[in-house]
Amino acid sequence: MGSEAQRHAVKSAAEIRKGDMPILALSEEDVMRHLDPRELLSRLSSGFQALARGAVQSPHRPEITIPGKGFSLAMPAYMEGMNIAVKVVNVFEGNLAINLPNHLATITLFDAQTGAPVCIMDGTYITAVRTAASAVLSVGALARKNARVATIIGAGVQGREHLLLLPLVGDFTEIRIASLEYEDAEKLARLNPKAIAVRDVEAAVRTSDIVCLASHSYTPVIEAGWVRAGTHVTSVGYAPPHGELPVELLEKASLFVESLEAFEAPPVGCGELCGIDPGVATTLGDMLSRLKSGRQLETDITVYKAMGIAMEDMIAADIAYRHAKSKKMGQVIVL
Repeated sequence: MGSEAQRHAVKSAAEIRKGDMPILALSEEDVMRHLDPRELLSRLSSGFQALARGAVQSPHRPEITIPGKGFSLAMPAYMEGMNIAVKVVNVFEGNLAINLPNHLATITLFDAQTGAPVCIMDGTYITAVRTAASAVLSVGALARKNARVATIIGAGVQGREHLLLLPLVGDFTEIRIASLEYEDAEKLARLNPKAIAVRDVEAAVRTSDIVCLASHSYTPVIEAGWVRAGTHVTSVGYAPPHGELPVELLEKASLFVESLEAFEAPPVGCGELCGIDPGVATTLGDMLSRLKSGRQLETDITVYKAMGIAMEDMIAADIAYRHAKSKKMGQVIVL
């Protein structure tokens, strides 16, 4: 009898409707308030290790191109215990002329049990901070322990985030900032008493322990010969078909990447790494898991080249969502 009643209680597919579905909406300010940078660095370390052992689903990102305007990438990711995360990021360089960021992104989280959307949030800040955080994580793991001088090349969004995060992984005596426009470097340097704007990029790189490339340049912003022994170099710029990192540097450096997909052609991988044997690289996850070596000698040059992956968005979005939800912050909308 119980089973008979149960059969009658279940509606047919034709009778079922979604109805009003409450979803948490988080603005850029909400995300910034609830995304703790130290927690992000710790969670990203675990995320890279999960990625390396195959515990993260993250299919190749497709691209839609708007000729003469920009492009749009879709970046989904999932791992057990998390919500499904899907980011759509649009890169339109002309936005800067109308006072909009050239990267605009939105992230939607979906319940892994039902597929129902549970949160929609700004992804523009997340894209910026998770990119810098992954590079800074590599600094903490691969730079020499006595590294004290860093140079950031680029005074835009990524330059800003690098400057804010670098002090979390090292005791720097000086952080130099170089930019196409010296005034931009000066303005950014005001955010940190240890930061200074520099005009001579070559001199800065030649005497640095860490060099962070954080530009949107389609051509290399430094020369391989400027990088001295023992330096750690990071590069987060994504400007296909080439980019900001001089490929010649890889001939004398140990290379580290987020995943071996970095060697595929854009939009999946990095323009700078196309045509290079993936066997020359170590994934950050394998290194952090101690399955493979990181820096071996004080004189080694190490390079971290990022392409930006959906796992990073998933981790950052999860932190913001869980903190906002626990504090009953954000706005509930009905879909």
